[in-house]
Amino acid sequence: MGGLANIAIDGPAGAGKSTVAKLVAERLSYIYIDTGAMYRAVTLQALMDKIDMNDAIDLTRTAETVDLALRVDGGGNTCVFLNGMDVTSQIRSPQVSNNVSLVSRIPGVRRKMTQLQKEMGVGGGVVMEGRDIGTQVLPDAEMKFFLTASVEERARRRCAELMQRGFTETYAEVYEDIARRDDIDSKRTVAPLKPAVDAEVIDCTGMTVEQVVGVIVARVSGRSG
Repeated sequence: MGGLANIAIDGPAGAGKSTVAKLVAERLSYIYIDTGAMYRAVTLQALMDKIDMNDAIDLTRTAETVDLALRVDGGGNTCVFLNGMDVTSQIRSPQVSNNVSLVSRIPGVRRKMTQLQKEMGVGGGVVMEGRDIGTQVLPDAEMKFFLTASVEERARRRCAELMQRGFTETYAEVYEDIARRDDIDSKRTVAPLKPAVDAEVIDCTGMTVEQVVGVIVARVSGRSG
């Protein structure tokens, strides 16, 4: 099989999808697309506009009207621009994390984001990560992976990540948030969080990032070899 594959990497909050997907893209010289950042940007705009997180009409309108752009800086980092403003740091705040699952469950929001993401995947050579890439956004992706780990492991990782960014959430708070997001994401009526039937499930509990990246790169290289 020749040509550049599209690679879908899905999984729950805190599974390490963003870090893994970015490194896989670097190793393969593919384009990295963080779809979760797009939902976070919509959530940030909704919070700034003081929109009720249960108001499907206003949230859909927000998703349809904001100007979203993902750009790679000189260091290879993906920066998120919302209406022309760099919000890469702001979208990782605990307040956004606490609300993004509520926003992303809205059918109108998902419809608009899925449309944008499908356009990004045209032509192949993309590593796209999120929660419904293999099932909804890129169902024809040549390579699909679903990363998972115990809630305890994911909470520990996310807590360390937040501390590095200067946030002060406790382990208990992060654990509760991840468990709550798992429940919302897996039970939503539109594009619920679940592995694609043809995805390889990788339990990352106890694995290093390098080990997970190594597994995925080996699979992709084996496909094209």
